[in-house]
Amino acid sequence: MEKTALRPLSVQLYSARAYSAKDGLRSVVEKMAEIGYKGVEPAGFFELRPRELKKLVEDLGMKIYSSHSPWVRENNVGECMELAESLGLDRVVCGYGPNDFKDMDAIKRTAELTNKNCEILRRNGFKLFQHNHYWEFDRIDGRVKYEIYAEMCPDVQFQIDTFWATNLGREDAVEMMKPFADRTVLLHIKDGEFTQNVENAGMNNGLLDIKADMMPLGTGKLPIKDIVANMPEKVDAVIVELDYCNTEMYKALQMSYDYMVQNGLAAGNK
Repeated sequence: MEKTALRPLSVQLYSARAYSAKDGLRSVVEKMAEIGYKGVEPAGFFELRPRELKKLVEDLGMKIYSSHSPWVRENNVGECMELAESLGLDRVVCGYGPNDFKDMDAIKRTAELTNKNCEILRRNGFKLFQHNHYWEFDRIDGRVKYEIYAEMCPDVQFQIDTFWATNLGREDAVEMMKPFADRTVLLHIKDGEFTQNVENAGMNNGLLDIKADMMPLGTGKLPIKDIVANMPEKVDAVIVELDYCNTEMYKALQMSYDYMVQNGLAAGNK
């Protein structure tokens, strides 16, 4: 496959949430600009209003390509649209827990909710994209659950988390992008050992949280160069996300930026 053009390198601000809580989100965003990231993906706003964050990001020469706050659920679509509009976005995010993909009945119920929200968003000029974890890539009768679900939800777009898409090493990261290529608009890239004990997801400030050991990009098992070489054409940005890390987080985000930019895998501001 011909190599795709470099995408801007963004960073999921959830990675640095401990610093946001301690020093404020403003200082974290300024640090990401100093490192050289071209964009940020907020997950909580701490002391800033959404419009304040947007102005700060743009004043620092970056862009908000997407947001993880708030996630669309059953009765909060209006709130999600208002927040997206304040950030200058025309799409909002959803994601689900393990029980929402437990079996076929659960998948059908989840798909019904997604389709309902897609329709409401469509009528108001927004699109819905979905972020995955590992459980969506379990199999039923040999088929990946997420593929079955995608067939039921023809209008949802995808933000493929390429590390979780391996389902803790059971699947191939590059192959798992292919069924969703036509609707994948963003990529999340994290790194680490595939096979590890992870604690089941819990909620942390409204977001799903998985306590997993991550590593700076380029130091773990994810075939990042192959992923970028086979990236879907519609991807707008590549987003670094380190939920947890075995390295001090600012150092890990600097190392991850350097790996991606110096290897010609994404475009930074430096």
